[in-house]
Amino acid sequence: MATTITNEFLGTGRRKTSIARVRLATGSGKITVNGRAFEVYFPLDTQRATVSQPLSLTGTADKLDVRVNVVGGGPVGQAGATRHGIARALLKFDATLRPALKAEGFLTRDPRERERKKYGQPGARKRFQFSKR
Repeated sequence: MATTITNEFLGTGRRKTSIARVRLATGSGKITVNGRAFEVYFPLDTQRATVSQPLSLTGTADKLDVRVNVVGGGPVGQAGATRHGIARALLKFDATLRPALKAEGFLTRDPRERERKKYGQPGARKRFQFSKR
């Protein structure tokens, strides 16, 4: 039983409540997200641009195949998590890309999270209307 070992580079990205597990392998530049085509999963141009930023910055968009499993959150958070994961996987692929990725901020996890709703208020910060009389 012969097994072929593929060189895959793994990266985990996080944004808001989304977690993306990214696998990079040498190929033709195909991106698959949760078993679906990249264009189908992220229909908006802004989300597609966010995801492909690290690949286009480093010039590896047509050399690597990307497979992504992403869970949690919404489309914007998932796109951000995917970008973070791709950037981290690119570091394992080629460590000399670090200065370029770091300069653009792709290696930094965005710490902003949703603030919880407080009791006695309709939201996290908003108050109910005050009535003097």
